[in-house]
Amino acid sequence: MIALSLAEIADITGGRPHDIPDPSVQVTGPVVYDSREVRPGSLFAAFVGERVDGHDYAERAIAAGAVGVLATRPVGVPAIVVPDVVAALGALARAVVARLGTDVVALTGSAGKTSTKDLIAQVLQHHAPTVWTPGNLNNEIGLPITTLRVTEDTQHLVLEMGARGIGHIRYLTGLTPPRIGLVLNVGTAHIGEFGGREQIAQAKGELVEALPAEAEGGVAVLNADDLLVRSMAARTKARTVLFGEADDAEIRATEVRMTDKGQPSFTLHTPTGCSDVTLRLYGEHHVSNALAAAAVAHVLGMSAPEIATALSEAGTLSRWRMEVTERADGVTIVNDAYNANPESMRAALRALAAMGGGGRANGGRTWAVLGPMAELGDDALAEHDAVGRLVVRLNVSKLVAVGGREASWLQLGAYNEGSWGEESVLVSDAQAAVDLLRSELRPGDVVLVKASRSAGLERVAQALLQGTVEGEVAGR
Repeated sequence: MIALSLAEIADITGGRPHDIPDPSVQVTGPVVYDSREVRPGSLFAAFVGERVDGHDYAERAIAAGAVGVLATRPVGVPAIVVPDVVAALGALARAVVARLGTDVVALTGSAGKTSTKDLIAQVLQHHAPTVWTPGNLNNEIGLPITTLRVTEDTQHLVLEMGARGIGHIRYLTGLTPPRIGLVLNVGTAHIGEFGGREQIAQAKGELVEALPAEAEGGVAVLNADDLLVRSMAARTKARTVLFGEADDAEIRATEVRMTDKGQPSFTLHTPTGCSDVTLRLYGEHHVSNALAAAAVAHVLGMSAPEIATALSEAGTLSRWRMEVTERADGVTIVNDAYNANPESMRAALRALAAMGGGGRANGGRTWAVLGPMAELGDDALAEHDAVGRLVVRLNVSKLVAVGGREASWLQLGAYNEGSWGEESVLVSDAQAAVDLLRSELRPGDVVLVKASRSAGLERVAQALLQGTVEGEVAGR
C-alpha cells in the first residue's frame, strides 16, 4: 500500500482516532482482515462475521506489527473508529486510486472470471507493474483489499467483479472506477438468484455503463461470440473492442487445435499483427479467456508477439481451477473443484475428453467425479440431467456422481443417454468416492473432480494426490 498516515486515513474514511498516541504514524504494509496475515506496518480491518468478531483480535494484530485498526468501536489499541468498516475500506480504496492515477481494468462474467483475470495479470506483468485480485476476492471487501495493495509504481490494477444481484457491480465500480471494462459471458451461474439470463445480463452490463466515454479513454471489451454480451455495446459511451472467433472481432483466433495433452493452440489475430499461441492451460474454453486477455493487453499497447509470448508462458495462479497433477504411478488428477455451473462443467468435461485423447493409447480411462451445481433454481434438474448426458456423449469412461439428489440427477442423465452397468455410479459422499477410486484407478487414467464450492470435492482430489496413503478424507 502507498504510505498513508493514520490521520490521513481517518480524514479519508470520516473516522475518529482512538488511543492513537501519534497520528502521523504511517501505514506502509498491507491492509488485512485476518490477524494471521498481519505484517509490520499493516492496517487491520476488524469485521464482524457470523462466527468471528475481528474486534476480538485487535490486540493480537497490533502485537504482530499492525500500526492501527479500522474498527466500529474502541478496542483498547490504536484504532480509527468508523460507522461501517466496509464503507470505510471502499472510501480508502477510491482515494488511493484517484491519487495514483492507476489504470483500472475490471472484468466480470458468469464463468471464467478468475482464470481470465489470472491470464490478464500475467500478460500485463510483461508490460508494467501490475496488481490483481488474489483468488476470487471479487466482492465489496475483496475489491478494496486488493486495491490497497497498489504502490507508487503500479501501472495496472486488474479487478475481478462478482455479482449476486442487480446493483452489485454498479456499487463496485463506484469504489474503483475502471477505464477498461471486460465482460466475458452471460451464462446460468446464480440463475436461481437472478431469475433468468436477461437479469444476469442486466447486472453484468452495469460494468460497461460505468466506463468513461471514448473521448476520455473508456474502453469496453466484449465477447463477440455471446449475443447478450455483444449487445452491451449499446449500453456504453466507451469505445468497444470485440474479441472471439467471430469474423468481425478485432481480437480473434483461427486454426484452433488441441495438443495431445489437451492444451489449446491457435493463431492470435490483432489489428497490429498475428502470432501463434500455445497455452499451458487445459481445455478449449481457455481460448476465449486468452482472447479476452489479449484484447485488454492490445488496448494497453502490447504488440501481438508480446501478447502471444506472455500468454504461452502463463499458468494457473488460483487454486483448484483445472490444476493438473500427474502422480508417480501415472494417474493424472485434474482438480477443478473450486466451483461449478453448467457452462464451466461442460468446459471441464470437454477438457477431460481431450486429455483422454479419445481412448488413450496407453489404455488409460477418463473419470468424471462430479458433484452438485448450486443456485440453479428451477433449472437444477434439467441442467444436472444435461451434464450427465454430456458425459456419455463425450465418451468419458466413468462417471462418479457424488452426493444426494443432484448427484442422482447426474447419474440419471447418463443412464438415459445410454450409460449402463459400471460406467456410472452414485456414491453418498467424498469419502465413498475416494474409497472407490483408490480401488479402481490404474496408470494412465485421468480423473476430473468438479462441483460447486459448497460440495467440498477438493477433498477428493487432495486425498487422491496422497497416493496410497490410507485414512478418511480430511475434514470429514
